[in-house]
Order: sequence, then C-alpha cells, then structure tokens
Amino acid sequence: MPIFTYKCKDCGEVFDFLMLNKSEKPKCKKCGSKNLEKQFAAFGVRMGESSSTSSSSCPTGTCPLSNN
Repeated sequence: MPIFTYKCKDCGEVFDFLMLNKSEKPKCKKCGSKNLEKQFAAFGVRMGESSSTSSSSCPTGTCPLSNN
C-alpha cells in the first residue's frame, strides 16, 4: 500500500494519500478538487554507523574538504 503526496492545483493544499487499491482516485482533503499534482517525496536511508572518527558533515566521505 503505497503512500503518495499530492498538491491541489486549486487551493494549494499538500497532503498524503494512502492508495488501498488502484481504482481509488485521490481528491483534495481541503476543497474536494481532483485537480491534483503528484509530488516527489524525499526520503533518507541510513546504512549504519561509520567507523570513521571524523566529525564531518559529509555522510558519504566524497564531499570536498573545507578549510575551516
């Protein structure tokens, strides 16, 4: 059961929609419009703790070093 994020093109409301079946069509929770735009969802993945003792803000270790 995927969760999709939509933005209403009529009132600007952004909301999540749990799709229980493919025939379900989302509508705006605020104004009831079906004039919606699917949004791209951001997500993060944590692979575990790094063995590095560095306190760098670059999680991949591939970021350019700053001279601070």
